[in-house]
Amino acid sequence: MIKRARGGRVAHRAFLIPAVGVAAVLFVVLAFGDLRGNLVYYLTTSEAVDRQGQFGDQRRFRLAGHVVEDSVRPTAAGAAFSMTDGVTTIEVVHTGAPPQLFRSGIDVVLEGSWDEGRFASDTMMIKHDEQYCAPEREERHCPSRTPAADAAPADGASR
Repeated sequence: MIKRARGGRVAHRAFLIPAVGVAAVLFVVLAFGDLRGNLVYYLTTSEAVDRQGQFGDQRRFRLAGHVVEDSVRPTAAGAAFSMTDGVTTIEVVHTGAPPQLFRSGIDVVLEGSWDEGRFASDTMMIKHDEQYCAPEREERHCPSRTPAADAAPADGASR
C-alpha cells in the first residue's frame, strides 16, 4: 500500500534517499576506484637520468623527449637514436618497427627500461598535431606548413 503525503504526492523518501546514496557510492567506485593503478606518468630525460638509481635495469617506465636531429640510425631490430629534453641527452635503442611518422626532430613518448646505461624501449608513441598533409600536396593544401608561410611578412605587417 502506497502512503500519500499531504498534497497528494507519493511518499517515497524511505526508498529514494537510500537509493540515491547507493547510486552515488556505485558511481564513485566505478569512476575512481582503480584510477590510481591505471594512471601512467612519464619522465623527461633529465628526470630519468636523475632517478636512474631508483629504477635500475629492467624496471619499466615511460620516457618523453625530443628526438635529436640526425641521430636516427636503423638497426636490425628497430632503431637507435638520441633523445633530449633540452638539458640531458640519452641514447635509446628501440626494438620493433617504429611508427611511420617517426623521424628526427619530433617529440616521442617511449615505454621501456634502462639497459646498461641506455634506454631500451619496445613501445613508441609519436606526438603530432591533428592535421595531416600528404608530402606531395603539402604546399597546395597546407600552406600554413610551407616555409614561405612560416616566414614573417616582408613589409612587417601582421597576418
